[in-house]
Amino acid sequence: MRAITGFSFFSKMAYSKKKPSPSIPKKGFDSSEIDLTIDNAAEIIEKWNTEYVSTTKFYSLFCESKKEANKFINGVKDLQKSMDSLITEDPNSESLLRAQKLMQVAMKRLQSEFYQILSMNRAHLDPETVSTYCEDVRHRHESRLAGDSIVEVEEVSKSSMKELKSIAECMIAAGYAKECASTYKCFRKSIVDEGMHRLGVEKISSSKVKKMPWEVVEMKMRSWIDAVNVSMKTLFSGEKTLCDEVFEGSASLRESCFRDISKEGALLLLGFPESVAVRDKKNPNPKKIFPLLDMYGTVIENLPMIESIFSFQSVSSVRSQALSSLNRLSESILSHLVDFESEIRKDSSKTVVNGGDVHPLTISAMDHFSRLAEYSDILVNIIKGSSSSAKTLLPKSYFNVSESSEGSEVRVRFAWMILVLLCKIDGKAEMYKDFSVQYLFLANNLQHVASRARSTTGLKRLLGDEWIARHFEKVGQFARSYERLAWEPLASMCPKTEMSVEEAKTQLERFSECFESTWESQSACVVPDPKLLEEMRTSIAEKLLPAYRDFYNAHANAVILAGTDGGWNVRYTPDDVAKYLSELFSGKGTVLEESCVFRTSFGLVTARNSSRRKKRSLSCRRF
Repeated sequence: MRAITGFSFFSKMAYSKKKPSPSIPKKGFDSSEIDLTIDNAAEIIEKWNTEYVSTTKFYSLFCESKKEANKFINGVKDLQKSMDSLITEDPNSESLLRAQKLMQVAMKRLQSEFYQILSMNRAHLDPETVSTYCEDVRHRHESRLAGDSIVEVEEVSKSSMKELKSIAECMIAAGYAKECASTYKCFRKSIVDEGMHRLGVEKISSSKVKKMPWEVVEMKMRSWIDAVNVSMKTLFSGEKTLCDEVFEGSASLRESCFRDISKEGALLLLGFPESVAVRDKKNPNPKKIFPLLDMYGTVIENLPMIESIFSFQSVSSVRSQALSSLNRLSESILSHLVDFESEIRKDSSKTVVNGGDVHPLTISAMDHFSRLAEYSDILVNIIKGSSSSAKTLLPKSYFNVSESSEGSEVRVRFAWMILVLLCKIDGKAEMYKDFSVQYLFLANNLQHVASRARSTTGLKRLLGDEWIARHFEKVGQFARSYERLAWEPLASMCPKTEMSVEEAKTQLERFSECFESTWESQSACVVPDPKLLEEMRTSIAEKLLPAYRDFYNAHANAVILAGTDGGWNVRYTPDDVAKYLSELFSGKGTVLEESCVFRTSFGLVTARNSSRRKKRSLSCRRF
C-alpha cells in the first residue's frame, strides 16, 4: 500500500513560494462556523488516527462500527467543504493549515481502510477454487463445478462495495485519487495474475510448442479453452464490474484501473492460440484440426463478451489480439484441410483389400469428414472467401449448389473432398485383376461413403438428400455391374432350347465346372453392409436360380438315368446352388492376394515412396 506523504494539491495552492497578500474575509463568510466544522471533523478523525492505533492489530473503522465509519466519511466531506471556502476566502488562515493536516491524517486512515476492505473481502473476489479445477481441466463436470465456485466467490457483498465506493469518492474529492488507485491496482492485479496462473495460462513460444509431444500440446489447448470460458465469464467480467462500481464517479480512473489490472493477463491469455496454431509439416495429423476448431469456436463464442469487457480504447490491444488469434487459427485450420486432401491425393499404396472390402482409406477419411461436419457452423466463417479451387473444379452434374444458399462454400468444399476420395478409390479398384471384384470394391466403398453421409447429421445437412440418393443409386449400378460380370455367364449356360441327353450332360458338366470356378473366385468376396448384402444375394439368386432350376428339371433325370452305367453324375442340384449363394459374401472362401499396409500418422494407407511420386491430377472414370 502506498503511504500518503506531503500535502495535497490544496496545501500546495495555499503554500506557494510567493506568499499572497493578506486577504479580507468577504461579507457572509462565517469563520466561527468553519472552525466549529473543523473541530467536529477533528474529533472523529483524530480518534481513528492510525498513529495512535495498536501496531500489532489493525482495528478497522468500517468493521468496528458502521455508524462511526459514516460519521468519519461525513466529517471528511465537511472538512473538505470548509477547506474549499478557506482557500477561496482566507487562504492564509491558521484554520486552513489545521484543516490540511487533519485531511492528511484522514486520507492515511482511509487508504488503510480501503486496503483492509479489499483484503478482508478477498474470499469474495479471489478465484480460490480455480486451483482445484485446474487439476484436471479435461473433465467437463469439474469445469462446471469450478465455474460455479468462481461465480460464488466473485460476488462481492453490497455493503463492501458501498464502503469501497464511498472511500474512493472521498479520496478522489480530496485530491488523493492517485493514492487510492495505486492501492486498488496493486491488490487487484495480484488476484488477476494469480487467477491466470491457476488457470494454467502461461507464456509459451511456437518453437517450444514444436518440441512438445502432441498429447501435452493438446492438453494445454483443452485447458486454455476452459480458461477462456471461466476468465471471461467470471474473472475479467467481475473485475470490470468492480472497477465500474468503486470508481463510478471517475471515468478516467475506471479505465486506468481496469487497464493496469487486466490488460497484461488478457493479452497473455488471448495470445496463446498464435503459439499453438503451428503447422507441423513433417508429422501431419488430421486430428490436430479439432482442438484448433474448438479454440476458434471458443474465441468466437466469447468475442462479444471480450469486446464488451475490454471496450476502453486503452485496452483495444486485447480486442485486436482476439481477432489476430482468430485469423491465425483460421489459417492453420485451412492448412490442415489442404493437408488432409493432399494426403488422400498422394496415397499410392498397393494394398489390395481382401474380398473387395471397404478400404482403410475410405473408413479413416469418412471418419474425419463426419467429425469435421460437426463443426460446419464454424467452418462457414473459416472457409468463406478462402482461396479454394473446389468451386471451379467440382462438376455441377456431381454437386450443384446455389451461390446464395447458406454455407454454400462449406458444402462445396465437403463435396469436393469426398469426390477426391472417391476418385482415389476408383484408381485403387484397378488393382484387382478380376473386373467383377473391381465393381464390388467400388460398390462396398461407395456404400460406406453414402451410409455415413446419411447417418451423420452434419454430413447429411451439408450434402443433402439428393446427393445421398444419387450415390446410393450409383451403388446399385456398381452392384449390377458386378453381378453381370461374375454371375450372369452362369445363367446363360442354362438355355431353354431342346437338346439331346448328351448335349444336356455336357452342358450340366460345363455349368458345374463354371460354378465351381466362379464360387472359388467369388467366395472370398465380402459385403459388410447388411442391407446391400441381402440385396445382392437376392438379386444374384433371382437371376441364376430360376434359369438353372428350369434347365435342371428339364434334363437332370434323363442325364442321371443315362449316366448310371457310364459314371455320369449331376454335381449340383438347385438347392445346392441356393445354399452356396446364401453364403455368398461372407468372406469364407480363398484369399485373393496378400496385402501389405503402410500407415502414416494420418491413419491412411500410403506407400513408402509416395513422396518421390509426382502429384497426379484428379482422375475419376466411374464416379
